[in-house]
Amino acid sequence: MKNNKHEIERIKKVYEKRSKQIPIELYSFFNNANLYIIQNRDKEILNILKSHKITSLNNKKILDIGCGTGGELRNLIRYGANPVNLYGIDLLENRIETAQRLSPNIQCTCSDASEMPYEDKSFDIVAQFTVFTSILDEHMKKCIAREMIRVLISNGIIIWYDYHMNNPKNPDVKGVNKREIYKLFPGCQIKLKRITLAPPIARIIAPHSIILCHLLEKLGFLNTHYIGVIKKV
Repeated sequence: MKNNKHEIERIKKVYEKRSKQIPIELYSFFNNANLYIIQNRDKEILNILKSHKITSLNNKKILDIGCGTGGELRNLIRYGANPVNLYGIDLLENRIETAQRLSPNIQCTCSDASEMPYEDKSFDIVAQFTVFTSILDEHMKKCIAREMIRVLISNGIIIWYDYHMNNPKNPDVKGVNKREIYKLFPGCQIKLKRITLAPPIARIIAPHSIILCHLLEKLGFLNTHYIGVIKKV
């Protein structure tokens, strides 16, 4: 953790600033663009699970890296996951406190994901949603990736969802392209797909035409994220 101390402090400051600047409604389900993005992403996640012959989450032990307030973990309950098998880890104490208040039956921990307090081969599924984009320090990213592999069972899967490109308006984040993903998980089997219509475009179009959003996302060149699976070989 010592090696990552400065980056951890930077991340905490960035998220404190974001919490004051970003309006809550931007990521509300009542926001048509956000709802469209989330529903499309979740459809892709379910397709990934089915492609790996996972049609029930009831007995799957799942870890969410950078779980925030636990929203993604609660979402998995809708798809059949057992709350007692769900775990989350996040740097921000206030987010973990909220997660524990909202979901006392989910085990959320405030800790650095580059040194996770879990045993080797503990989880069937490890997920990360836009976490690596928020980390600028290369060493910390490598440590977290190594930990994700360590805690994953031999035939388990990592679900990856993150920006593959930079945000020119936000210097506090950095996209993770395909080449970097392969470097972070050397020797692993990796399958990636570009999804998610660029959020600024979705926010303009979604209130008027979800069909147009869908068509533009199908074209792919305006998509900002990779979704995919990483497996041990």
